[in-house]
Amino acid sequence: MKTKIKKCIPIYVMLLPGFLYLLINNYLPMGGLVMAFKNVNWQKGIWGSDWAGLKNFEYLFKTPDAFNITRNTVCYNIAFIIVNLVVALLFAILLSEIKNKLAVKCYQTVIMLPFMISMVIVSYLAYAFLAGDTGLFNGLRRNMGLNEISWYTEPKYWPFILVIIHCWKSVGYGTVVYLSSILGIDQELYEAAAVDGIKELQKIRYITLPLIKPTIITMMLLNVGRIFYSDFGLFYQVPMSSGALIDATSTIDTYVYRGLITLGDVGMSSAAGFYQSIVGFILILVANWITNKYSAENALF
Repeated sequence: MKTKIKKCIPIYVMLLPGFLYLLINNYLPMGGLVMAFKNVNWQKGIWGSDWAGLKNFEYLFKTPDAFNITRNTVCYNIAFIIVNLVVALLFAILLSEIKNKLAVKCYQTVIMLPFMISMVIVSYLAYAFLAGDTGLFNGLRRNMGLNEISWYTEPKYWPFILVIIHCWKSVGYGTVVYLSSILGIDQELYEAAAVDGIKELQKIRYITLPLIKPTIITMMLLNVGRIFYSDFGLFYQVPMSSGALIDATSTIDTYVYRGLITLGDVGMSSAAGFYQSIVGFILILVANWITNKYSAENALF
């Protein structure tokens, strides 16, 4: 027994940094969930503050904006999941067809660059395109003899704008994940298919997609678990916090942030985080149950 433990010591040492990160960043803060059920008074401390029961949750469920922010959060995330899945798979398949390794690395770098850029910078890049007087799009419209559009006061355009920006920024990560799965497929399968006269689209349909299905399902399950969360920078920074766009861009996260800044109520903010975590956990269980029912070998557990 002692010999086995000694042999595993290097592995435990390698695991230690990751374990400490998860412990400090993910597990210890869970004790703060108690603030969701308290009227936090910093003079009394978190544990000494008076209990509020479920009153903090009324901030989310009894507000007239509750339906709007929940609808925006869920619908945007569903659109993000679908669009990113399709585009990332398309890019990954196209990159897998390129035989020049240097070219593949260059394309991967270009696709991943937006993922590394801060959302603040993305918001100013978007402003360069959408600004009323100096924006590129309005400049093109003027040259074509069309009327300018006040992008930051027209909510109807923003569902499309936000989906496009999110796809541009985050599709690189999904592309790299799917590409690594595709490159792991045994090339003899494609060679055998070529001998049988199978066309390229048929190879994708009958070989590539079925063999990377576990990766697709795993990515989908992870995204479903985050469906009640939103990219705060995307919904707050990119629209420049424009009041005219609140109905189209307000999500649970931005609404709670605005409420916290206005009211300074930490309990309400904690209640929102608790609510999002519980719903996300339930959604993962439901999605995994559905996966387990139809494709048990691809389920998480």
